[in-house]
Amino acid sequence: MRKIKEILRLHFEQKLGQRQIARSINTSQSTVHDYLARMKAAGLAWPLDPDWDEQRIEQALFPPDQTPARPPKRSLPDFANVREQLEKHRDLTIELVWEEYREQNPDGYSYSRFCKLYRGWKKQRDVVLRQDHRPGEKLFLDWAGATIPIYQPDGTTRPAALFVSALGASSYTYAEAVEDQQMANWLKVQMNALEFYGGTTQLLVPDNTRTGVTRACIYEPDLNPTYQEFAAHYQVAVMPTRPRKPRDKAKVESAVQVVQRWIVMRLRNRRFFSVAQANEAIRELLVYLNSRPFRKTQRRRRRYHPVDLESQFLACCNLSACACCRTGLFCTSEALLPSLPQSSSFWVSTLE
Repeated sequence: MRKIKEILRLHFEQKLGQRQIARSINTSQSTVHDYLARMKAAGLAWPLDPDWDEQRIEQALFPPDQTPARPPKRSLPDFANVREQLEKHRDLTIELVWEEYREQNPDGYSYSRFCKLYRGWKKQRDVVLRQDHRPGEKLFLDWAGATIPIYQPDGTTRPAALFVSALGASSYTYAEAVEDQQMANWLKVQMNALEFYGGTTQLLVPDNTRTGVTRACIYEPDLNPTYQEFAAHYQVAVMPTRPRKPRDKAKVESAVQVVQRWIVMRLRNRRFFSVAQANEAIRELLVYLNSRPFRKTQRRRRRYHPVDLESQFLACCNLSACACCRTGLFCTSEALLPSLPQSSSFWVSTLE
């Protein structure tokens, strides 16, 4: 019920202000102001005749002809057919589909509105599979897009590549800066990452970088022979992601973003004259990053790794020296390095 008559009575008879009236009848001041303005526009004078009830006052203040008529709602295009056509014809564009739509519907949606509705419809239909990661199963690897500038003696800067890895179950993150993304550094950062975690996982999940994969394929990718020897030594399997499918390694994609925001940005005003200096600063911030609580929960990466959850599933690599090897686990100890094949001396030297 609008209480129009009570508002008019309090205003004209009790001489109350609009705010007092609003508090008295538990409504907003803008509503009181609107009713008084409508009464003035309707040409009504107080006091009203006794036969004026609430319904008659409402009809006088809110005549039907003042309500703007809404335009008829347009029917949505057949977006299922649009998507089928776009998938069927490689060179077909959504702009051409829209032009054909406007030929059949001259009063249809504009191009921008058509594209927005199509993206909204497509987003509701695209199903994303939630990945459940077992502790110690996968270690995701990636190069970050951001680099760290290293200042040279002549005043120039050289960008240092940033490697990022993340465990599947705990999102425990490791980052390291290197001079480039060549094979020596590609294997070096992974060895350092395994030492940082204190063991190996069952699977290494990189993207299709040239240093790791010579031929990308959805079903049978070809690994670089040196990288394959590296995986055989640590007794892990390498499972590259599908080409152009970043969601296959969403864990490390998220870790890259976190590292760029909470490590690279914190170091943006510092000058480093060697990669070792940069890595020393990164190591200090890694402690903060892995101890930082998640936004929606109070859990921390550090709490669930390495001591509490995932470390008991990470394996040991020194078959001859580790007691846990009798149970089929493997570690990152360097004791086994002298027994490596001669062809692997290229990447073993990166430890020295």
